[in-house]
Amino acid sequence: MSFLSIDCSADIGSLFVKYKNKTFSKILQSDKSNIDLLMEHILVFFNENNLKFDDLSSIFVNQGPGNFSGLRGSLAIAKGLSIAKKLELFGYNTPLLSCVKFFNKQKSIISLIKFREKYFLQEFDKNLKSKTILKKIDENEIIKKFDKKFKIVPSNIAVLFDKKILKLSNLSVIDLDYNALEFLKLKGLLDKNLIKPLYLS
Repeated sequence: MSFLSIDCSADIGSLFVKYKNKTFSKILQSDKSNIDLLMEHILVFFNENNLKFDDLSSIFVNQGPGNFSGLRGSLAIAKGLSIAKKLELFGYNTPLLSCVKFFNKQKSIISLIKFREKYFLQEFDKNLKSKTILKKIDENEIIKKFDKKFKIVPSNIAVLFDKKILKLSNLSVIDLDYNALEFLKLKGLLDKNLIKPLYLS
């Protein structure tokens, strides 16, 4: 499968393409001016790597959590491309993608996110089925209730975390692996029919 992933959920965004077992990636600064120019960034990225939309079968877009303009802009462009180029469109979220490496390896996985100085938590079972919705949680509650549980922090936002959280036992800082989107699609864990942004206040 050949696909494009668009992730503008954090301050550092990314484009990722898998084509004929080769991968291509580009880092984006997800400020408002860059979101306004996102389609232009995609076109330049494709041109630099001799890629064509006709070579793709799917588009994956990160639904969040994240900032309003980044999610809204990237979802609009992903939906537009999927319609114009007749590509399958799938939505994923950062907590799910951060846990995929531990599919069927941990009984319970806690994904921790920090956004606008607030912590959020979502728990998954060993098959990456959500056990809880993404909910706000304070630092002391994380330390008291979840110190012994297996926890994941995405590396692209780890710098935002307090050192006390990062020093907890059973915590792993994980790079987001966009290659794993194929696996999540195969397991039926992605959104397809109702792809909408996940905003956090």
